[in-house]
Amino acid sequence: MKLKLDTEGMNEDFFASTRLLGITAPLKCFQFCLLLNQQLGYRFRLNAEHEIPMRRKERTYYFSVYQSTEPNSSLVHYLYHNHYDGEYLLPEFRHMDFLWLMKGDLASDEAVSWIRQVVKSIPEVQLIVELPIDQVKNKSNMIL
Repeated sequence: MKLKLDTEGMNEDFFASTRLLGITAPLKCFQFCLLLNQQLGYRFRLNAEHEIPMRRKERTYYFSVYQSTEPNSSLVHYLYHNHYDGEYLLPEFRHMDFLWLMKGDLASDEAVSWIRQVVKSIPEVQLIVELPIDQVKNKSNMIL
């Protein structure tokens, strides 16, 4: 008897009540987080427990994940670095340097709009767009 892992169910559960932003900014992850913390008042910190190892081409690539929690809320912000040494966490969005996932409490349209506005004002940011979750082909790569 062969058991099959229900990855589609895991994806649906993980991505329920989430919003995802894609950001193009030619910065190192820690530099971008510092700017976000200064401009938006967040407290993004590297979460080594959530680093995502990915095996490709007989090599392991490590994608860092930074995290910030909203006070008095279950909303958590995760900032994924989308590329590492020529490989991509989400190859379908290879033009995005960062992926910002908001998970927990559903982030309101107003909150997402404010985040987009402030991030867009950072000189190094070339693009920030909301990405529909149903367009993410490699969702399992983002599951923590």
